[in-house]
Amino acid sequence: MERRDFVAAVAASVGGTALSPTPGLNPGLAPGVRQSRAPRTPADRPTVGIQVGAVSFVDEGTDKVLDEFQALAGINTLFLATFTYGRGIAGRQLRGQPLPDHGKQEYDDAFRGGNFATPHRQYYRDTSIVPEKAPDHPGYDVIADVLPAARRRGMRLYCWFEDVFRRDVPGFDRAAEIDLHGASTGLACHRNPNTRNFWLGLAEDYLRSYDVDGLMWGSERQGPLDNALAASHGGGGSGIGCFCPHCLDAARKWSIDVDRAREGYLALERWATGLRAGRRPADGAFVTFWRLLVKYPELLAWERLWNEGLNDTYRDLYRLAKSIAPDKGIGWHIWHNNSFSPFYRAEQDYAEFAKYSDFLKVVMYNNCGGPRLAQYVRNAHATLFADLTPEQVLDFTYGVQQYRERPLDRIAADGLSADYVLRETRRAVAGVGEHVKIWPGIDIDIPTGAGGRVSGGAGGVPGRRARRAAVAQVFGDEAREPGRGGPGGARAGAGVNSRSFARAAHARSSGRERARVILSAAGAKDLLFGEDFVDGECNSRSFARALPRDESTSVASWG
Repeated sequence: MERRDFVAAVAASVGGTALSPTPGLNPGLAPGVRQSRAPRTPADRPTVGIQVGAVSFVDEGTDKVLDEFQALAGINTLFLATFTYGRGIAGRQLRGQPLPDHGKQEYDDAFRGGNFATPHRQYYRDTSIVPEKAPDHPGYDVIADVLPAARRRGMRLYCWFEDVFRRDVPGFDRAAEIDLHGASTGLACHRNPNTRNFWLGLAEDYLRSYDVDGLMWGSERQGPLDNALAASHGGGGSGIGCFCPHCLDAARKWSIDVDRAREGYLALERWATGLRAGRRPADGAFVTFWRLLVKYPELLAWERLWNEGLNDTYRDLYRLAKSIAPDKGIGWHIWHNNSFSPFYRAEQDYAEFAKYSDFLKVVMYNNCGGPRLAQYVRNAHATLFADLTPEQVLDFTYGVQQYRERPLDRIAADGLSADYVLRETRRAVAGVGEHVKIWPGIDIDIPTGAGGRVSGGAGGVPGRRARRAAVAQVFGDEAREPGRGGPGGARAGAGVNSRSFARAAHARSSGRERARVILSAAGAKDLLFGEDFVDGECNSRSFARALPRDESTSVASWG
């Protein structure tokens, strides 16, 4: 079955309702702050979204891109990458990775980034960071170009911007984190007024200068304790910070002994450096780490100080957005490390997020999740869990993270399963309660290291076949390699039995349990769908039983 027939079959049999405003107040919000969900779309049309950057419209033409989005996947919502200095959401494919089967067949090695719309200087008076217009597409304003074309097609548009800068951005040096040794980490300090005012200015600029439907912001970073342990799958920064004057002042207000915090982190740094060099303490890695925590409670206090700076950014952005446009949705991208590191997960409190969020886009990339989980295990095994074998570290991770996947020697090549997505989604839905939408992100074409699982398959060309294979991998026993029996997903190139999935979905599409799902086949990296899951094994039939209920909706999106 062709993609458009597959999407039409699912859409016709499933039906759906869109994200709807929630009347009244969220009791967890500050007085006078009204929480809303994303705007309603017609009741007969599910919400289908795609994350997309300016390069797609410049390379292929705005009308062509939007028409294909609609024709191939019924997309009606755009998450437009409007600000970043990173290539992940705004550039073409990384050199060394295969180019997709559409767009320009060349790499953009000179990518710089910045604001892909037009900065309006009046909103940035209280920050040292210069609001640079991205030079990658001279004279091009992605919102001004795409928004009218989207409106003509009845599509919604959200600004999607992330916490990624370059060291050479003018004025950034006055906003940067300072590490344990007094050097800049190259990352923005959440407590520095220049950083906070830049994000507030950017949000106000987007909401006042353009008639967009909402905002999504993301920060894929973690605090100094997690960084010292290298408790991640990569990225997120490696410096132990921040020790800038703004953080030092905040620490003193919290009655944290700054000198002992420095002393403790220097000791922790020596401990981690020794373990990575193969020097094992007589009492073992974990015991000596715990001994440091007991001796220096300031280690955890500084970790909390860092995280509260980030949380204050969320709160201030939400408060500002609601003061300008109370009916427009604002939410956050939640980093994939949430699935791997229990230390990072402990700091992502969904109940707290519910107080200042309309939605959470939680990364649950199951294809590249395998290689990333394997890398997290290697990193954690090098320090905190050096007393264990890597296999034992993985088993411990499965236990505390509450999902169970393949052994360590298989996860990099095979990826994670649909059951992982199901469990993580259920956990998020239970955590935020009824006022916040959960949009699980599923990956398509995200690069991994050599031997890692990619939805296009090793050596394959990412693009339309890859997307079909990725959908197959997610939907288990109705989508597998020809002749392969049993559940467990499909490998690259497998087909999707969309008729049987549509029948399964349709069987549950009446009464209270109206099933709603839309699968898109036109995007690049990240698929979002579903907002409420129930218990059950996750193959395609049981997935239909586990689809959103009542006023939930489904979202398909790529980043």
